[in-house]
Parts: sequence; C-alpha cells; structure tokens
Amino acid sequence: MTGSPDLAAVAALIGDRTRAKILPTLLDGGPTAASSLAERAKVSAPLARAHLRKLTAGGLLAVQPHGRQRLYRLSSQAVADAIEALLLVAPTAPARSFRDVAENAALRRGRMCHDHIGGRTGVALTRGLLDGRFLECRGAVPHVTPRGVRAFGRLEIDVVELSRRRRPLTRACVDRSEQGHHLGGSLGATIASELFRRGWLRTREAGRVVSVSEHGREVLTETFQLHACGKG
Repeated sequence: MTGSPDLAAVAALIGDRTRAKILPTLLDGGPTAASSLAERAKVSAPLARAHLRKLTAGGLLAVQPHGRQRLYRLSSQAVADAIEALLLVAPTAPARSFRDVAENAALRRGRMCHDHIGGRTGVALTRGLLDGRFLECRGAVPHVTPRGVRAFGRLEIDVVELSRRRRPLTRACVDRSEQGHHLGGSLGATIASELFRRGWLRTREAGRVVSVSEHGREVLTETFQLHACGKG
C-alpha cells in the first residue's frame, strides 16, 4: 500500500543550515566538487562530505565521476524547482561581509538557475526574445514562433528536435532576484549549453556567477536584436 509523501523527511534534509547553503549553490552552478561546496558552506571538507552523503541518500543530489573527483549536482528538475520555490518565500539574511555583498550583486546580474540562465541576464534575454517575437506567451507558457525557430537554427539549436523530448520545451521560471521570468525548459537549457560551448557565456565564482562575453553579446544582439543582455 502506498502512503502519503513524507514531507517531513525532505524538510529535515533541507533544514540543516549547512545543507541549506549547499543546495542553492548547486542550483546556481553546475556539477561541483565537495571541496568547493565545503568552501562555500564555510565548513571542513569531511563535514561537507558527510552532509553530501545525506543529501544523496535522501534523493536530492546525484553524483557523477570526473577523473579522480566526484562532482555533485541536484538530482532532478523537480528538486531544483522545489528549492527555487522555497527561496522565493525565504527571508533575506543580512550580508556579513563586503565579499558577500559583491557576490550577491554578481549573482543578481547573472547566474545559472539549475541548467538555464537566471538573474538580470536571463530576464533580459527572455524579455528580448518576447519583444522580438521569437517567443510568444500563451497564458503563462512561452512558445517558440516560426521566427524563433529560424533564429535558433542559426545558432545550431534544433527546436523541432527539442520539442520531441520528454522535458517541456519552454517554461517561464520565476526569477527570485528580479521582477520577471527567465526561460527554462529544454530550450533554456540548450541555449545556456550552446553559449558555454561557443565561449559566449563565462563562469566565475566556482561556476555560480555567469556573464556574457563581449563577442557573445554582439552575436546575440545581431541574431535576436537584444540590447541589454549581459549588461548592468
């Protein structure tokens, strides 16, 4: 017999302050080594690994080998969505140093939200795609227009192939630091992956902060008539 979901078990995993620092780090970045997560959480490497084992056993994290390292990532989009939703209702903690202030400002400018682009950069990109009629909203869901299919094709992004996958092609992801949405779904993830592959999107701060290169901004402006993407 199947019982009801055990929300308390998940709450207990997230409720520890160290683990509550690790999870948003993985939301904003890609697969990350335990040492980097320990530094971010300001704990020792052995303690970080103990917390990572609990999060992995609880199904919130997955591990992938990378040479001699083991890299950790969120186990699914559902986990990323749940953490993002909790961050939207969580109170803001005061910054404890000028470094925290600077990092928070950089994260607001541009960051990875699981596997797609968030922050001011992601919101500006999505707004530009809508304004340029490469996307159009039907209800709360953005849809790719024929104009968008052609434009994405020039970046070697096959929208038709992406639409055949199980993951939704597009979704409006509420941006926790900006008054707006950024583009999620398989298209949002593929855009980010392609921009990284071309070197137009760059990472800083152990993969959490992202910025658009000058050349990337020029190409995106030419292709999608974007003017604010990556600035500010």
